[in-house]
Amino acid sequence: MTDAIVARGLGRRYLWRGGAQDALVDVNLRVPAGGLLGLIGRNGAGKTTFVRVASTQLLPTAGSVEVLGHDVVSEVGAVRGRIAVIPQESRPLYWLTPQELVAYYLRMRGGARRESEAKAKEALRELGLVPWAHTQVNRLSGGLRRRAMVAMVMASDAEVVFLDEPTTGLDPLARRSVWSAIRKAVSEHRTVVLTTHYLDEAEALSDRIALLEHGRILLEGTPREVAGRVRYPYRVAVESGFTEEELRSYGEVSRIGDRLLLFTHEPAARELTRKGLERGARISLGPVSLEDVFVQMVGKDFESDSAEEA
Repeated sequence: MTDAIVARGLGRRYLWRGGAQDALVDVNLRVPAGGLLGLIGRNGAGKTTFVRVASTQLLPTAGSVEVLGHDVVSEVGAVRGRIAVIPQESRPLYWLTPQELVAYYLRMRGGARRESEAKAKEALRELGLVPWAHTQVNRLSGGLRRRAMVAMVMASDAEVVFLDEPTTGLDPLARRSVWSAIRKAVSEHRTVVLTTHYLDEAEALSDRIALLEHGRILLEGTPREVAGRVRYPYRVAVESGFTEEELRSYGEVSRIGDRLLLFTHEPAARELTRKGLERGARISLGPVSLEDVFVQMVGKDFESDSAEEA
């Protein structure tokens, strides 16, 4: 399988008066063509910076990125003609309707009028936007505007699609409609790079996952490979009934807020659960999830950071 995106030693440093910040540091990453890469990490980890560089919006300060075999610095035109992007901070044109917005975008990409209008209708149907197809965008909620942006890029013939936090602020049903559109794009052998704060979303959609922390990739692989990187396969969440010292005799312990998370093997997890029931403790047991992997790798909860995204 060929690679749609290849990053080699990629770095990006932001400079300001009296200081500097490395948003990406020596990032080496390959995204196979026709698959979906879930790029996860806390605010400030470098997810958005990677998308901006790979989609030709921002110059790297070290290393290189190729998209579909073209360098994003020296072959900008060749890259832009084959990609579509929803930046995190993007806003639709407020004076258009969703139908006009999507059709206009497709016309700007070179599509014929009749074909663009037909594709726009189909994309709005997939995203559940038909009832608002002819409502001016400035009258729509933020969630509906975001879905209109997703419809816009999904209706295109772009071979590589960058989606930076596309479901932020959406209700569960709206998120599912976006998921369906993303899965359809992958089934059409298009390549998708998805940044997300929802680990369940990354786990459900991704063929491969890359975890960024402080601009560096801590781990990368299929969801199964990523889960296999943890030392223990089971997680026990304890809210009462046990001390941290007592839990350490069973495995590895992390404190997340008022909870203690114990990572251990199945027999020890079941024994601890039995003891917890006898003590009337608040306790839950399950196999490790992507969020648990994050906690073990980073040492913090996924949400425990207030920095701005870089």
